[in-house]
Amino acid sequence: MKLNKMLIMLFAILLLLLVGCLNNEDEFSVKNHNKHQLETSTEKEQLNLVPKTTSIQLAAIGDMLIHERVYNDAQTELGYNFMPMLQKVVPYLSEPTITMANQETMIGGEGIGLSTYPQFNSPYQVGDGLKEAGVDIVSLANNHTLDRGEEAIQNALNYWDEIDMNYTGAYKNEADSQEIRILEEEDIAISFLSYTYGTNGLPVPEGKDYLVNLIDQEAMSSDVKDAEEVSDVIVMNLHFGTEYERMPNDEQKELVQYVADLGVDIIIGHHPHVLQPMEWVEGKSGNKTFVAYSLGNFLSGQDEFYRRIGGMVELTVEKTVEKGEEKIEISAPKFLPTLVDYNDHGPKNYQVLPMYKVTNSQLVDVATQYQEIKAHMSQWMPELEFIESN
Repeated sequence: MKLNKMLIMLFAILLLLLVGCLNNEDEFSVKNHNKHQLETSTEKEQLNLVPKTTSIQLAAIGDMLIHERVYNDAQTELGYNFMPMLQKVVPYLSEPTITMANQETMIGGEGIGLSTYPQFNSPYQVGDGLKEAGVDIVSLANNHTLDRGEEAIQNALNYWDEIDMNYTGAYKNEADSQEIRILEEEDIAISFLSYTYGTNGLPVPEGKDYLVNLIDQEAMSSDVKDAEEVSDVIVMNLHFGTEYERMPNDEQKELVQYVADLGVDIIIGHHPHVLQPMEWVEGKSGNKTFVAYSLGNFLSGQDEFYRRIGGMVELTVEKTVEKGEEKIEISAPKFLPTLVDYNDHGPKNYQVLPMYKVTNSQLVDVATQYQEIKAHMSQWMPELEFIESN
């Protein structure tokens, strides 16, 4: 009887010990599970707190104004080849993440007859040259867009599509004009808009406003709002100003202020065919807008000295994401002055040269001329750097 009682007591003690061990294991398991949850939560919080930053380089060049003497110089037995003219600047155009050009003349092709000033039509191969040189998008809204009518525009746009080149400012139809042009790299979406002051008195065909974007504040405001919805940065090309004037006029400054107030990040100007200075303009919301009033002629047949000087501007675009908030910064403006070189006698051999590499045999007293261009471009932007290596 006593033995049975002792056995029952021992069994009860063992059972209590076993239950206790199980409870301890459960408690240990729960503690470790909670610890894992805490570590995972902390890691997520840390990931959200650590800023993620990406950046790209955005570049733009001035006017591609293809006179007869230029396309004649590019003619070969097989057609036209503009690459020898651009070869010396390919390393600069191809290095930025995105490069834009102002294609001043429609590339309507030989089929409708090539032509020069005052009503231009250029070979398709101008597009091939830009594509091979590293250009990613062309601006087409300018005073020569309608020079050879709708046929030249449609031919040009079809060819840009054929070579997979983005374009803005002139469109195939209404639906095409409603599509904001966006290029995205490194999770940074850039939208490109383009407008011109006019078309040399040539009327836009009735019902076909999409053929060329004219400067219209109401339309521009609407386009900017649309672009804001789908992009991080807005680049606006403005074809404006007074030809051959080296400083922006009051109308340019007023329009730039209006565009800055809209919140546009970068303004690239064309039309004067000479270089005009760069500056930062503050918008009404305190935003900072980069402005290049005119990038001059990049490749043209104009022979007056300042009309032979153009260049490429380059900017760093940086995007930082922290705690779900996005911040965009435009910084580090750089400029590459260029010279259109050619021979006075015999074959012209047009070529675009980085100005810092030009010799005295190509341009008399080039060092003095180069320093004057640098001073001119940086007079409102002392921090402007000049590209002098590749």
